[in-house]
Amino acid sequence: MIQKIISYLIPIKIFRKKSARSKIIEVTWTNGELVLDSENTNYSYGSLQRILRYGLRNIGYKTILEMDHVLVLGVAGGSVIKTLIDEIEYKGKITGVEIDPDMIQIANEYFNLNQIKQLDLIIDDAFEFVLKTKDKYDLIIIDVFEDIKMPNFLFESFFSNRICSLLKDRGFVLFNTMILDEAHNVRNRKYISEINTKLFTSKMLPRIEVHNELIIIEKVA
Repeated sequence: MIQKIISYLIPIKIFRKKSARSKIIEVTWTNGELVLDSENTNYSYGSLQRILRYGLRNIGYKTILEMDHVLVLGVAGGSVIKTLIDEIEYKGKITGVEIDPDMIQIANEYFNLNQIKQLDLIIDDAFEFVLKTKDKYDLIIIDVFEDIKMPNFLFESFFSNRICSLLKDRGFVLFNTMILDEAHNVRNRKYISEINTKLFTSKMLPRIEVHNELIIIEKVA
């Protein structure tokens, strides 16, 4: 494909749409691969895929292969799902929750998410879904953004306690956060300090791609 070849020299934008939830969504050929971007940041593939892949490696691919059920809050184009299936060769169930139906349509059309048989895609608000779900999960990936903003509820103790309650024993949370100023640094450290240390261990991974910081929580009992 000529666009793919040219994209090693310059990015080739092939799709752009205004979305009520995500404002601007763009699909672009960059360095030979399709990436999904919002107005100000990468939403899927590209740098975001590298960030979440780093987090999954930290948990351990062998550990993930033994898991039965993964929950992804914030699907966008589905790059972390592709990492799980194509690179780790994960065979278990994946539930993906995405609030923006436009994003799901693009993910299906350009990234073929609807061809993944083990994936159950749900259009819902992450907060609402977490309150309603009756399932328990081995891994919960939180990657919820509105362009470069993160909803406040993600850092509230009610939500984090609920997330932790959905983990199976020895289960993990992989939480992708964005740090743009000192207030965000303080926010992340407060979040870590409020995790129940009797039941969970938590750690922050060093800055990845300049502005992203990953938080990993493990249920130890």
